[in-house]
Amino acid sequence: MGFTGLARWLNPPTSGLELITENIVRNHHGQSRGRWSLSIRSYRSTLGSIPGLPVHAERSMCALTMNDHVFVLLEDPAAPTRADVLAAVQNTASQGIDGSMSPSMMHSSHYRTTFLTLRPPGGLEQLLSQLKARWLPVRQSNISSSQRGQGSAQQLSVEGLVFAIGNDWLVRVGNVILTGGAVKGMLLEAEYLPLPVLHSQAADGTSELLSNLLLSVLPNIRDAKTVAVAVSDSQWEEVLWDREEEERLSREREPLDDPDIFVTGDEGLLGQRRGDWAGVDRDRRSAFLIIGALRSEGIL
Repeated sequence: MGFTGLARWLNPPTSGLELITENIVRNHHGQSRGRWSLSIRSYRSTLGSIPGLPVHAERSMCALTMNDHVFVLLEDPAAPTRADVLAAVQNTASQGIDGSMSPSMMHSSHYRTTFLTLRPPGGLEQLLSQLKARWLPVRQSNISSSQRGQGSAQQLSVEGLVFAIGNDWLVRVGNVILTGGAVKGMLLEAEYLPLPVLHSQAADGTSELLSNLLLSVLPNIRDAKTVAVAVSDSQWEEVLWDREEEERLSREREPLDDPDIFVTGDEGLLGQRRGDWAGVDRDRRSAFLIIGALRSEGIL
């Protein structure tokens, strides 16, 4: 698997998928590699209904199913971001003042964004049902309180095709289909197989290489509206944060009482970076981009 870029075609005609297919096959000698199918369910918490529990803002959750994994994005607007906490810690340390951090940051059990990978598909709904968790499918207000956490969330799907262009490219194109069957534009994803990692020089994380490929597979249609979807390295670091991993690294940095006489010479070398575009990590980043794009448009 390689580095992936994503784009939205906001106003395709009803024949948009057929036009892209024709363009890829005729002008890029692309070959079909099967179907592209995703499903996304969205929920919101109902913690405010608990008597005596102060809730500043309800939490949201989006679950995207891709192949055998479910990628879950949870957001708590009342919680601080990891960047905010680190900045406050550094500011406190530089000023040498104890207790200058706000209580909400000092005692927060989690950060604003949590991104999980689950399997098998369907396991999340089963877990919510067993725990009788206070999560309600969005835009389905007619569900009774006894059914909360047990109903099926509104499902948005992406249905399309996967193409191979030569040995270096995979292109996925699909219609974004709402619950009632209406089509809300298209998603286009290009994957450059030779590179598992590609650090963009652009501030927003976009890649000119991938953007050019995505533009080339679009049919030449007047007034076509397309938007590149990207995430900066700082945003992705926030998503990749892992509490257990951070605590482990913190313990490893603590000085030992006795010097270690067994030195191999590779202690200072960097290990494999999490989040490289290989295996499930590629799918994680792709899922995060798709959820972010659709949420920014108010579709989720």
